Amino acid sequence: MTATVERVSTLDSHLVEPPLTLERPPPRVLGWLDQIGLWANLGMSILGPAAALYVLRPFGFAPMSFVGAGVALLVGTILGTFLIAAAAVPGAETGAPSMVLLRGLFGVRLSYLPTLVNVVQLIGWAVFEIVVITQASQQLLPWHGVRWPYVVAAGALTTVMAIRPLGVVRVLRRYALVLVALATIYLYVQLLRHPMPSLTHGSWSGFFPASDSVIGAAVSFAPLASDYSRHSRSRSAAFGGAFVGYSVASLASYVLGLVALATVVKASSASLQTDMFAAFIAVPVGWLAFGVLVARELDQSFIDSYSTVISVQNVFPRFDRRILAIVIGAAATVFALALSIEDYYNFLLLLGSVFVPLTAVLLVDYFTVGRTRWDVSESAPARWLMVAPWVAGFVTYQLVNPGYVTWWVGRWSTVSGWLHFTPHSWMSASVLSFVVAAVLTPIFSALDRRSRRSAAGDTLSV
Repeated sequence: MTATVERVSTLDSHLVEPPLTLERPPPRVLGWLDQIGLWANLGMSILGPAAALYVLRPFGFAPMSFVGAGVALLVGTILGTFLIAAAAVPGAETGAPSMVLLRGLFGVRLSYLPTLVNVVQLIGWAVFEIVVITQASQQLLPWHGVRWPYVVAAGALTTVMAIRPLGVVRVLRRYALVLVALATIYLYVQLLRHPMPSLTHGSWSGFFPASDSVIGAAVSFAPLASDYSRHSRSRSAAFGGAFVGYSVASLASYVLGLVALATVVKASSASLQTDMFAAFIAVPVGWLAFGVLVARELDQSFIDSYSTVISVQNVFPRFDRRILAIVIGAAATVFALALSIEDYYNFLLLLGSVFVPLTAVLLVDYFTVGRTRWDVSESAPARWLMVAPWVAGFVTYQLVNPGYVTWWVGRWSTVSGWLHFTPHSWMSASVLSFVVAAVLTPIFSALDRRSRRSAAGDTLSV
């Protein structure tokens, strides 16, 4: 794969889609507004309001005040979105999708390892989103007793969208963003008509874990940022579109949840997501506003599905992306029909923690060491030493926050006991793992360069 790109005139850009394989360069047709529309729609998820509970009540800590939760949201969103935006820049500069960029970091063969993890998590998230869309549709529409038609419809639409990804991005910018903004504003107005409790009553002790959950949710998009920014007309549009679009929409989504929790939804509810959806539907004409948000959720399953396709092409660059989209869409639909995805959710969060330190290693090495000579070709040499800062960051993350998969938490509790390590309330797993990986990356990058120079010298001497 080369770093050359196709410049397409604005007049013809509406007809352009990505090439079918990675052998051809990507068209550069996405401007600022296109990318703001894409990332704003991704930031405004119907899961965001329900996830606000984990900011308001961090696991293992006293409930936060609403002001404290709001500040944690702001800090977490800015930090997390900055990483998404930074991760979009290499794609805009090289024209390479996210997993192909890892060829420059690890070499071709070694890049297959994070690619495999990414494919597993993306298929899982696509399945999860289809299930969420199904559950929301069952509450919204009168046919509550049936499930499979909603699953099949969501899976089919996801697949069609993945076949024409750039067309979908342009539709999101032109139509969906406006409708979503109006629906969200309407729900805010209706919820704020209810009495508000004290906004300052509560603790700040869980501030860092609360912001950590927001950072983690944002950084989960970093491994796919370049799948879309590779079509950007400029580096600034890729960075700015992602930062502005995602940060504003994500904040609006979370804060909507805080407002709902402060007014009409009980935080102690055993079925919080269902109650949150019901509260939105219950406001005057709320079914219409909520229906817009449910339809918009398809872009989440779409980007998961399409990025799975592009990730697979890192290993099989000559596979037709349309065929891959159909296969992956069908698989996600079948899994959504057959599996209890709720049991898989915590495992998906665990897989996501793999990419926080990986993003750090990629960004530091790309921007400080190898930006002008980043090799994304099929002959990119192996760089085994670059695995070390990635692993060190991952270990740091698990020591601070091993997640909620029972057997995995037990293993890391044992490791923490061996090391006599106890995480403190101020520790952010995302921030610390990112910092550890970022600090170690220049060291191992220098060792890698020295090792390759030494090997080249030995070869010449022979």
